[in-house]
Amino acid sequence: MRAFDLAEDRGMLNFAREHKSEAGYLDVAANAHGAEKGLLVHRALGRVEAARPHVVEIGPGGGAAVDHLAAQLAAEPHQDRGVRLTLIEAPGVVSRSLAEAVERFNRVGECVLRHGFAQDLADLLVEPVEVISASALLHEVYSYGGGYPGLHAMMRTLPAVLTPGGFFCYRDVFGVEAPSLHERVIQSYNSRSWLAFLRMFTPQYLSEGRHPYHHAEDELVARQNSRIVPVSELDPATCAVITAPVGLFREIQRHYLTFRDQVWRSGALGFTPVLDGELAADWIDFRAGHKRVHYRLTDKVSRLPEQRQIMLAAMSEPYGDHHTIDSDIFDLLTDVALIAFLGAAEAGDAECARVWESWLLREGRETYAYLTLDHLLTAFAVHSAEAGTDTLLLPAQDGDIARVDRHYYNRFLGKRLANPLPDAKHLVLFRNIPREDTASLRRAFDVVRDHCGKPSLARIYAAINRGDNGTP
Repeated sequence: MRAFDLAEDRGMLNFAREHKSEAGYLDVAANAHGAEKGLLVHRALGRVEAARPHVVEIGPGGGAAVDHLAAQLAAEPHQDRGVRLTLIEAPGVVSRSLAEAVERFNRVGECVLRHGFAQDLADLLVEPVEVISASALLHEVYSYGGGYPGLHAMMRTLPAVLTPGGFFCYRDVFGVEAPSLHERVIQSYNSRSWLAFLRMFTPQYLSEGRHPYHHAEDELVARQNSRIVPVSELDPATCAVITAPVGLFREIQRHYLTFRDQVWRSGALGFTPVLDGELAADWIDFRAGHKRVHYRLTDKVSRLPEQRQIMLAAMSEPYGDHHTIDSDIFDLLTDVALIAFLGAAEAGDAECARVWESWLLREGRETYAYLTLDHLLTAFAVHSAEAGTDTLLLPAQDGDIARVDRHYYNRFLGKRLANPLPDAKHLVLFRNIPREDTASLRRAFDVVRDHCGKPSLARIYAAINRGDNGTP
């Protein structure tokens, strides 16, 4: 999602527009998982009755979902519905791969690209539409658009720009399996690269990022050798035991993965793994997250010690113009390079510091796990009820809530952390259900019952029955 552009003159600080919209990011890193991004849209189109349904995608990135939807429509026996697709991207953001995806979609439907801000959605659409799709929209709204108030305002806007019975398709990072993001847990870290990352990233995130961990009971307490130490002074050579909210650990874990991948893409370690396309999915065992990594050597100085470089070469096989290696071995060897990279960045090495700062600007202030699934479903129901449309946003039937595990990342995390949190994406298909459709509301309540606690169910019930902000 790159449509939520946030300029300082709109009172929205710290959004790295230049880094978020650079071609290398949109055309490569933000142009994956098209089938996953487009799954709910295709499913929603099968449930709307409009002759020429209108779909809006907010923040199309590199166009992966556009391509997937075009392929799905082309494969259908009847293409007489004339699907209209409007893409909303931030002003000034241009992607070559997106432009090509728009051309391909126009062979099976009608696709237009408009530039504007996601928070101005009601002004950008001249009439309500049948389907709206977004990936990672809400965590950027939360991080850059006013925290929870901005998040809730977006939830109140959506029912007004959807037709009654329309759908909002949402995909984002999975939160945590806990009643609350503020539940305190204990984690231990003995990996040098993770400890170095904790020391560099966590103080910056807590001081500059928009996050909800401000209460006294949210304090992060780190211990090494049984002594409390500031997280900024962690010794990467000593195991650390840290107590903090589970949501904060979720942030640290997710940010480490995005940091590692960006350093890999940069080539600063002396090699560049292939992280996108068919070669990135060369699975040995998909369910176990075990695969072959394809990589190329760069002309930059390797961050691996000479002995490790020899081992990397010995463990690899030639594959065309590059090499391939078992992912477990590759992860183990390249951890050493990451340790050297972080040390160099901290010491002021120009190239390493540039890559670190670039990642920090793009990703380092964002909060991914702003809501558990329980709280997400409840917030949508309660705040959509306040929109004045006489509709509510709720998943309406079984299968409208799905979780897609990231098997490779989970395998990697399981080998590095004592108690890793599961890495996954959540997919939720919300229907804009009219209040008068009591049968659909009853089914929707049954759907969310399996995912929400009793207090949340009470708030949803109150919202359905016109309670004030979910309070009976």
